[in-house]
Amino acid sequence: MSASTVRQRPGLIGIAALAFWVLAAAALVWYLYSAYNPTLFERYGGRYLDGLWVTIQFVFISFIFGAALSVPIAFGRVSRNRISRTLSYGFVSFFRGTPFIAQIFLIYYGFASFRGAFETVGLWWFFRDAWFCAIFAMVLNTAAYQAEILRGAIQSVPSGQWEGAKSLGLSGTVAFFKVILPQALMVALRPYANELILMVKTSAIIAIVTVFDLFGVTRRAYSQTYDFQTYVWAAVIYLLIVETVRNLTVIVEKRLTRHLKR
Repeated sequence: MSASTVRQRPGLIGIAALAFWVLAAAALVWYLYSAYNPTLFERYGGRYLDGLWVTIQFVFISFIFGAALSVPIAFGRVSRNRISRTLSYGFVSFFRGTPFIAQIFLIYYGFASFRGAFETVGLWWFFRDAWFCAIFAMVLNTAAYQAEILRGAIQSVPSGQWEGAKSLGLSGTVAFFKVILPQALMVALRPYANELILMVKTSAIIAIVTVFDLFGVTRRAYSQTYDFQTYVWAAVIYLLIVETVRNLTVIVEKRLTRHLKR
């Protein structure tokens, strides 16, 4: 039997960590069971579902538009044009190097200082609405991260793939979309999933600008009941979302790479 087929037994630290998480999960279940309040669910259950739907919409819309915006930024990062490369680098550095809460405050409160200019060009309806400002801020934020994910994935494809496509007479555009991009997206799948998970958790910040997402509803429920389990249930829901995304990523990854395991 080769060494690679021998299963390694978990060490003492691994057993201790497993025991800790089992006890933590048991304590959480016991707390939720003992603190269960049917009146709380009757009053706020529907509101939690509405807030969850707002969170899902926010993350989905932001991720899609961010992905579209990340494409030209990623190409700008690898462009030979110094101006394009500098502008893309500045964009990525700013939105990756500053906290999202500062970005959303800058857009929601800062852009209000230019109300007259926005009214002149007919855009004040957009920037006076907290929902649109939150989406705009998240789109810019995730575009910076997704641009780096896409850039790294494309550069990870061996140069021999370009040469092979060229030897077959494929144009640069066809080679990119038919040969390079599919391989790059397989590499980028996990990072994209991680970015989506981070967006789900970061989305709780938009409650600060009066958007009633899941966390916004939770804050209101706690302010009216002072029942700590309102936050616990919100944490459970966020955990379920994250685990759903993670498991779907594993399924998709196995599906896309099944040909590599034959």
